[in-house]
Amino acid sequence: MNGGPSIIRRPTSEKSNTELTNSLRANFLASKLASTNNNGYGNGNGNGLSNGLESSESLSAHHSKWTSRDGDTIYIPTIDFAISGLLEERSEYDITVKLFFLPSTRSSESSSHTQEAISLVLRELHVPSIDLLIVSFQGVSFDADDDEDEDVEDDQNQETEHLNDMIETWRTLEKLHTKGVVAQIGLAEFGSERLKKFLPSTNVRPSVDQINVRDCCVVPKSLILYAKQENIELLTHNDCTNILPKGTVRELLGSGDQGAHLLAGLEELSGEVEPQWVVKYTAVVRDRGVIENKGYFAMAELQP
Repeated sequence: MNGGPSIIRRPTSEKSNTELTNSLRANFLASKLASTNNNGYGNGNGNGLSNGLESSESLSAHHSKWTSRDGDTIYIPTIDFAISGLLEERSEYDITVKLFFLPSTRSSESSSHTQEAISLVLRELHVPSIDLLIVSFQGVSFDADDDEDEDVEDDQNQETEHLNDMIETWRTLEKLHTKGVVAQIGLAEFGSERLKKFLPSTNVRPSVDQINVRDCCVVPKSLILYAKQENIELLTHNDCTNILPKGTVRELLGSGDQGAHLLAGLEELSGEVEPQWVVKYTAVVRDRGVIENKGYFAMAELQP
């Protein structure tokens, strides 16, 4: 944006949480149907196995055909990295990745979560690096009306603790940048006051600040001027901060009409499902501006 118009209109594309939910559901269904057709299970309608009448042993046996396990990690569905990748050379693409930390994420695990998420994207696209990594921290949302009033005295201790957690996570992004895995790193939902507190503690400064402008709003002049001063590009997006709510995960994995019937079919999936992070990746062909590859990975933990 950098000094451009301060009136930004929201794009009319599908919201990211709807896109993610539909993507996961379609992926589960396609994998279930493929295993059903190959192994003779079910009626092929995608709404359960043989109208949901199988025993738990039969359900578990069927799920093992389209899910996989590596230690204490279950992949739903099984990931076959051999059939993924890009069609052209790496230099032909701009690859952008956005990592969403969700409300259940523990700050002590954000570093390992970051590395795991980026590793999955690199393996999926068969590339050694990405161009831009944007991190969306849990509990951080942008409100143009509040940009001048982010420093609330009553919440100062909590804000300081949260800021320290974000800086600790940022260190991991900086290491990925130093290693050449990520060319540029950026933030999401930071107003000018939060940026002023955050930037002095960084070794590698963010090149991008991505903000969500709901419907239509005036981007605060203070943010425009400060971003320009610090050479930070302001971008807009249509993503939800909590892109994968806990209830949505249970719906996707559960026994409803559009569920994957995994919670009932696999005993090891008993317990509370708490989503930790979602990573979205987009590979755009540079000379044509065409999105060739776009997708998501999501991770959740089971709590007893």
